[in-house]
Amino acid sequence: MLKKEWPKHSILAIAIIATWLKTYITYKTSFSITIDNALQEFILFINPLSMLLFAYGISLFFKSEKAKNRYIVAVAIISSIILYSNVAFYRFFSDFITLPILFQTDNFGDLGSSASESIFLTDIVYFTDVILILLAIKFVRVMPSSELSVAAQRKAYFIISAAVLFFNLGLSEAERPQLLTRSFDREMLVKNIGMYNYHLYDIYIQSKSQAQRTLANGSELVEVNNYIRANQPEPSDEMFGAAEGRNLIVVTLESLQSFTINGEMNGKPITPFLSELTKDEDTIYFPNFYHQTGLGKTSDSEFILENSLYPLSGGAVFFTHSGNTFNSMAESLGNSGYHTAVQHANTKSFWNRDMMYESLNIDQFLDVESYTIGEGDAVNWGMKDIPFMEQSVEQMTEMPQPFYTRLLTLTNHHPFYLDEEDKMIEEFNSSSGTLNRYFQTARYLDESIEVMFDELKEKGLYENSIIVMYGDHYGISENHNEAMAQYLGKEITPFESAQLQKVPFFVHIPGYGEGQINKEIGGQIDIRPTIMHLMGLETEKDIQFGGDLFSEEHEEFVVFRDGRFITDQHVFAGNVCYDIETGIETDMASCEPYIEPALTELEYSESIINGDLLRFYDENNGQLILSEEELEKLEKERQQQQELELEIQN
Repeated sequence: MLKKEWPKHSILAIAIIATWLKTYITYKTSFSITIDNALQEFILFINPLSMLLFAYGISLFFKSEKAKNRYIVAVAIISSIILYSNVAFYRFFSDFITLPILFQTDNFGDLGSSASESIFLTDIVYFTDVILILLAIKFVRVMPSSELSVAAQRKAYFIISAAVLFFNLGLSEAERPQLLTRSFDREMLVKNIGMYNYHLYDIYIQSKSQAQRTLANGSELVEVNNYIRANQPEPSDEMFGAAEGRNLIVVTLESLQSFTINGEMNGKPITPFLSELTKDEDTIYFPNFYHQTGLGKTSDSEFILENSLYPLSGGAVFFTHSGNTFNSMAESLGNSGYHTAVQHANTKSFWNRDMMYESLNIDQFLDVESYTIGEGDAVNWGMKDIPFMEQSVEQMTEMPQPFYTRLLTLTNHHPFYLDEEDKMIEEFNSSSGTLNRYFQTARYLDESIEVMFDELKEKGLYENSIIVMYGDHYGISENHNEAMAQYLGKEITPFESAQLQKVPFFVHIPGYGEGQINKEIGGQIDIRPTIMHLMGLETEKDIQFGGDLFSEEHEEFVVFRDGRFITDQHVFAGNVCYDIETGIETDMASCEPYIEPALTELEYSESIINGDLLRFYDENNGQLILSEEELEKLEKERQQQQELELEIQN
């Protein structure tokens, strides 16, 4: 034991400094946090401190030295678990954990294979502060102090703690105005207010969203409805009803990014069938099409497709708001005489699908129990795509026609392992095993799509169907940028990262005969109106943010869930405006007119979901369902607006 006596609060000081420095080092080594200037670096350095000062400082209220030390160790362990959980989560999702994700325990079993790929023995380093504190408790002797001095020290300590917090918030607000109103940008929050404060803020945001539904009323939908009505493009006369009366088959291409289409690896095509399909006379292919998912990934893509609403900024709508009222594409098709189904060889409860599909008014969910999975028929997350396609088409033959069914593939999913007999191309050679294997599972997915087409033809379903296929989200996260740069032969800048969010979108109409590559810029938010119009269904009364991709009035404006956006001329990413043709940074003034509309759409969609506002809307007549009190309030506001306009005119 050390003979020297240390100042009274040495253990506390060691704990604060150890956890502070560990957190900052973790920021720099485990997260891809963009730093643009010295002030941002300084904010990143100090931001863990305010929360750590407060959390560890509570130990000052303990009279027993033993109890005080136990509390300090407990705080160190809890903060380490929070930090490490985010590290492991970030390795796969390139994002930070939100409160709803923590409660999605039903998914944890299915996430096992992906999670195991993100955990390493060396991760013990994320608990080094706990080890240092335990050593300090064992070997450091501290001097006693009087009760009077303790009270004075305690008061001074918390004044300093509050000063650090306000100093941090002041710098953050100066660097990033309206920071706390943009909760969807989690990297920006962590960069400015810190990991630990971010989680407290997230708890506040999630509590607020729960309160929103309770306090919501139909009048909140008026402004949203007016915005949507003013921005909805008219459908294309040529394409409206082009697939009317046909069966609708929608295929989710798991984790497939557009760089695989017409792409090669070691001289071999990655997706030969899909690449050939881009040249098919019955296919319209959209190469400038982007995913717009958030933390819900595949479930988010389903949500966007069915509703043409943006997903939530935190968590997955499928889990957090499955009891909401929605006006889904499935419901509209069902009302038009279609049998609606989803075919997915996974458990019903994963992503809460069994509950959510009821809210979306889907007639039939053919889950893993509906499939026969023989020996060698499963890998990674479940049933392989080729036997899945064979059995799914067989199931379609028993469905009442016309039907609308969605097929969710599984094999091309992180961590992208494949049985030896299913490997049709070699692995890529880079530092990322994830990217190396990705090409093989993407190739297998492509083969399964060809099998599906062949099976549909053999079963007599092909000619009277329309087949829509889309990539649900990225497969290769930004954590593998170095390996992606090796494959693409160029540096992955924020511009290139935004371009890598392109996913395939195919519309295949047998007998159409006018296939083309349509270069219109669009996103998943546009799928619903595009399909609905192809099927001959009107959407002018629907609450939806997307537009028909075939419409001459379609606006080329794609908003990502994190606030980035794409227009026909520019890309806004990493708070920088880029020219879309050259990828070179350009004047921010070119992007500024779109920043507010992008935020407005995200906020409007968020309010619809959190307030469950569609329960106040009748999609049949396009009318709001309001109480007499709400109607009187709106009429009064309308009259006041008219009086104001008259005063301005006079």
